[in-house]
Amino acid sequence: MPALRTEITEIVTGLGMFGYSNLHHAIGMRPPGFENVDDLVYDRLSVAYRSGNHSRAFATAWSNGVRFARSAEGLRGRPPWIVEWKGAHRPPGYEQIPADLRVDHVYLVSCKYGSNILTNSSPANLFDPHRETEDWFNAVAPESYQELYEECRRLVPDESLPERATDLTKDHRRLLKMSLPRNLTDNARGAYRQFAFDAAEGSSRRWGSSLNTRRSQEEMMWRLLRLQSAPYFVLGESAEGHPLAYRVQTPWDLRASHRFVSFRHWAEQDRGQPIVGWEATYADHRSGAIGIVAGHIEVRWSHGKFAQAPEAKVYLDTPHHAVPAYVPLEGRTEGEFALFD
Repeated sequence: MPALRTEITEIVTGLGMFGYSNLHHAIGMRPPGFENVDDLVYDRLSVAYRSGNHSRAFATAWSNGVRFARSAEGLRGRPPWIVEWKGAHRPPGYEQIPADLRVDHVYLVSCKYGSNILTNSSPANLFDPHRETEDWFNAVAPESYQELYEECRRLVPDESLPERATDLTKDHRRLLKMSLPRNLTDNARGAYRQFAFDAAEGSSRRWGSSLNTRRSQEEMMWRLLRLQSAPYFVLGESAEGHPLAYRVQTPWDLRASHRFVSFRHWAEQDRGQPIVGWEATYADHRSGAIGIVAGHIEVRWSHGKFAQAPEAKVYLDTPHHAVPAYVPLEGRTEGEFALFD
């Protein structure tokens, strides 16, 4: 079952599209055109709404749904025939478009609240997809990875841990997760700082080897920005609390409006964890103006050092409205929007 906050942000975004005069009325009406939302879910929403504990999430999601319904990029002021909520549905395979709502079988909407993460994958899949590696950190920074492990191993009073990090089993990793102290020794912190830079540098180097042509660099930007063969919409709020409402263009659209100029990446130092920075330069076809889209990638364990395989989390640092492939939903229709009383 999705978390309550997820239900609020996704379902209330959909409710805002139906044209009801206010959120209280919309929750009470439970529109039959909203598929995959049963009475139990509406009951939870009603309780959460009356409690007032999630008032900001309710207000932001409702505003985003209304904005999409009014926008010339979206529904243009007409009520939808059907809104389908993905909910706890698990896709039968890999889904290219991260849609949480489908409107009138055509509009795909991703609800993104409280996060600037563009995508999340394994480091090997992102940096070196032609050579999948089981232990990424050992592949890109073997010496400092082993040195960090040795320092951490000294802090765990269990002699069952192997001498080599590459010999860790799931049970060993679970033991490290549970036993490593939150505050490491000076030696362990120093080993981690060196490891973080080496892992970032090794990841960036591998990335450079796989992005050795202009075409591959341009296609990587399509992947980082999550551009697909069909347009879709993002409605939500950034990690800083700024509203998000934009249409994600296709690579074809982006090429029609902007020329890809260059792409670069680098290992960042003293960031506390392995960070690979990246930026792409684009030129506007009409004005010739040059713009930069920048971000960074965290290559890290998500549940504690050595606990699980690392992840590569891609973040966007450039404001969304400044990304050439993201079209803000600013168009409005005229007249009264509330279609139901």
